[in-house]
Amino acid sequence: MIQHDRAEISASTLYIVPTPIGNLGDITQRALTVLQSVDLVAAEDTRHTGLLLQHFAINARLFALHDHNEQQKAELLLTRLQEGQSVALVSDAGTPLINDPGYHLVRRCREAGIRVVPLPGPCAAIAALSAAGLPSDRFCYEGFLPAKSKARCDTLRALLQEPRTLIFYESTHRLLDSLRDMVSELGGDRYVVLARELTKTWESIHGAPAAELLAWVEEDENRRKGEMVLIVAGHQADEEALPAEALRTLALLQKELPLKKAAALTAEIHGVKKNALYKYALEQQEG
Repeated sequence: MIQHDRAEISASTLYIVPTPIGNLGDITQRALTVLQSVDLVAAEDTRHTGLLLQHFAINARLFALHDHNEQQKAELLLTRLQEGQSVALVSDAGTPLINDPGYHLVRRCREAGIRVVPLPGPCAAIAALSAAGLPSDRFCYEGFLPAKSKARCDTLRALLQEPRTLIFYESTHRLLDSLRDMVSELGGDRYVVLARELTKTWESIHGAPAAELLAWVEEDENRRKGEMVLIVAGHQADEEALPAEALRTLALLQKELPLKKAAALTAEIHGVKKNALYKYALEQQEG
């Protein structure tokens, strides 16, 4: 593997530059070099990014690119890139495009054949996942849950059987409502980790079954302040449970065949235990 120890800034190139989510020491040397060297820095909030650049004594030209103007301004930035300029894309904190602006710009650059160079760096979702103590080999990033309760419950209900670890961002004023809906839709026993104010002075990471976590958060108002990530355990299937497809097949075959024969054929089709199917059918008949 070839490793480079310095950043070489290329013309007509868009750089995706992560910035610290709290602790300024988390910025990389490569990120600093890129921000210092590019022709233009496209920022979600130029005032916020201006303070960051000022802290590191970086003098850069700033360009506002946020949710409300991205589709229009992306074309202007694309023109500048095509003319040979280099551009760094940053958000207020963390990795751009992860619940932050930048998608339309990156897509237009890819369509136009403009080189896009991603830099690794801070991301609250990944930082929280790494410390949650939940399976991280497969996970599902869901961003923010909907603001309204019905839509939020519908979203959680759709994720009820999702086996992967779930990652959500949440805001201070909606945390309690989201936890209550998780208890309602996913069950009070579903394990949830609340990672709050990561890399900052008041960082805390606390995990518990959803109902217990809700009670813990309700005890102290300070526990629902700041920027938060919720890491939710995926659905754990009951190994003894019979697949729904097998039960449907069994029901159909029972209409034409004796129970033992229907159970045997269903077991062969779906690779499940014949005795378990037979026992289930008997219990249904008794019921």
